[in-house]
Amino acid sequence: MSNLASLADRYASLKNEIDALTKELDAAKKEILELGVEEVVGNFCVVTIGLSERSSLDQKKVKALLTPAQITEASTTTLITTVRVKAKVPVAA
Repeated sequence: MSNLASLADRYASLKNEIDALTKELDAAKKEILELGVEEVVGNFCVVTIGLSERSSLDQKKVKALLTPAQITEASTTTLITTVRVKAKVPVAA
């Protein structure tokens, strides 16, 4: 197996582990939130629950209020790297 194939397989394996752990973490978080308390004390840590507000800008409303030139002037473009994993389909012998 080449180094690149090994790297791809390692990446996919780690991603699968992280996805599984994320599901476990989300389930634990849900369970904690359902307790309705501000703090959960464990043997090794304290989990604190906080509530805050977040304001979001409604892009559709903003675009309706601004001209195309104003939208362009206020816009920025960034480069985003995406890494996807797709299982290989075995080739019949």
